[in-house]
Formats: sequence, structure tokens, C-alpha cells
Amino acid sequence: MALTTEQVAALTTAAVAALTTAQIRALGTADVQALTTAQIRALTTAQAQVLETADVAALTTAQARALETADFAALTTAQVQVVTTAQIQALGTASIVALTTAQAAVLTTAQAASLTTAQARALETADVAALATAAVAALSTADVVALTTAQVRALTTAQVAALATAQAQVLTTADLVAFTTAQAQALETADLAALTTAQIRAIETADLAAMGTDQVTALTTAQVAAITTAQVANLTTDQVVNLTTAQIQALTTAGIAALATAQAQVLTTDQVGVLSTAQARALETADLVVLATAAVANLSTADIAVLSTSQVAALITRQVAALTTDQVEALTSAQAR
Repeated sequence: MALTTEQVAALTTAAVAALTTAQIRALGTADVQALTTAQIRALTTAQAQVLETADVAALTTAQARALETADFAALTTAQVQVVTTAQIQALGTASIVALTTAQAAVLTTAQAASLTTAQARALETADVAALATAAVAALSTADVVALTTAQVRALTTAQVAALATAQAQVLTTADLVAFTTAQAQALETADLAALTTAQIRAIETADLAAMGTDQVTALTTAQVAAITTAQVANLTTDQVVNLTTAQIQALTTAGIAALATAQAQVLTTDQVGVLSTAQARALETADLVVLATAAVANLSTADIAVLSTSQVAALITRQVAALTTDQVEALTSAQAR
């Protein structure tokens, strides 16, 4: 004969723990809701595992909080998926730590969005990596800020690609330093363009050099102006040749001076044509002499006029021969000697 709700509520904790899994499964939702927090705590992991999903969803926040961490870790993925957002928020961080990767993998977007910052920070790195991309995208910006660098580094490339722009914007500089090369390559162009200049400067040189040309060309002029000389010097020739003229103009004179000879060699006529006088003067002589003749011919007369005598003297024969009449006329007497 089935127990009434009143009888269930009157059971001692020892009696509750002694119930068979069949008896637990036979309990109605009202019976489960009638259990005290002490009775909930008395449930064994085997008993917790056989609670109907409707019963799990019906637990009060106090009952959800009363579940032992071992019992919560024993819940099936089907049970985990029906846990309400209110129940999620009622859980202690110990329960979040106890999540298995299989459980983390089935967390819904609503459940992920409801995590408190303390709970987000409590997720084990393996569980972070197991989250669905939609669940990662649903994390609040406060939760993203709360993640440790180890957790951020644990994100898969698919999860990094799924980050919303607002989430990318709150990554700390330490997070970006912790990024792997593969993670950096996975950043969406829109997310990359939304990063602050401090965040851009924090990207390791190897990570920036590994990015696709579409990512590098997505950088704003403010971001390009902020990149370090080490970052500039490590850009690949493919990245350099694909820089927009606006990005070239945004490079600091220190950035221009940091260009390696191989990078200078691939500068296009359009890129050289937009160099400011300060940038032209900042070109190392070793970089100047490797410019294509067409690129040299595209230097503005103002740029020609500010070149140092050592820069002009370093020009090789084919470059001198490529100078236009206007460029020759722009040479100062000191340069022409």
C-alpha cells in the first residue's frame, strides 16, 4: 500500500534512507515536495538517481540546496536538464564543483545564464570545456569576468568562437595572455575588433602572428596604433601585405621602425603611398632598400623630402632610376649630393 503524503513527511531520516529505489520512484510529486530538507539530505545517491524528472523539477530551492553534493553528482543527465534556474542558483559551490563533465555538457542556456559568479568560478576546467557552445554564449559578462585564467584557457576553440562580443570585451588581459594560439585563431573578427587597446597589447606575439589575415585586417586603427613593436615585428608577411592603408597609417613610427626586412619587402605601392612623413623617415635603411621600385616611386614628394641623407644614399640603383621627376625635384641639396 502506497504511503500518503502525510506519512512520507512523517518518516524519520533513517526511514527515508531505508526506502527502496522502487519506493522512491513510486513517490508522487506532492510526496517529494513534502520531504523536509533533513529528509532530502538523508537520500542516498541511488535514491536520488531514481527521482522522476518531474519530481526533480518540483523540488523547492531549499530542497535543492539540501541535496548532498554526492547525490547531485549522481543525478542523470536527464535529471540535470530539468533543474530549474532557481534551483541552480540555490546550489552551493560544492555542488557545482561536484558536477561531472557529462552533467556540465547538458546544462541548458537558461541554466548557464543563471549561474552566479561564485558558481561560474567553481566550475572545474574539464566541466568548462564540456559546456555546450550555446551555454558558454549564455554566460553573463559578470560570470566571464569571474572565470579564472585556467578556466579561460580550458575553453575549446568552438567555445571561443561562440563568445558574444560583450563577453570578449570583458576578458581580462591575463585571460588573453593565457590564450592558446588555437584560441586566438578562433576569435571572431567582430569580437577581435571590439577588444580594448589594452587587450590587444596583451595578446602574445605568437598568437597574433598565428591569426588569419581576416582577423588582422579586422583590427581597428586605434588597435593597430596600440600594438607593441614586438607584435609588429612578428606579423607574417601575409598579414603585412593585407593590412589596409588605414591600418598602415595607424602604425606608430616605432612600429614602422620595427618592421623586419622581409615585412618591408612585401609592402604594396598603395601602402607605401600613404606613409606619413614621420613614418617614411622612421623606415630603417635596410627596409628602405628592399622596397619594390614601384613602391619607392609611390612615395609622396613630402616623404622624399624628409628622408635622411643616409636613407637616400642607401637607395639602390633600380630604386633611384624609378624616382619620378617630381620626387627628384623634391630632393634637398643635401640629399642630392
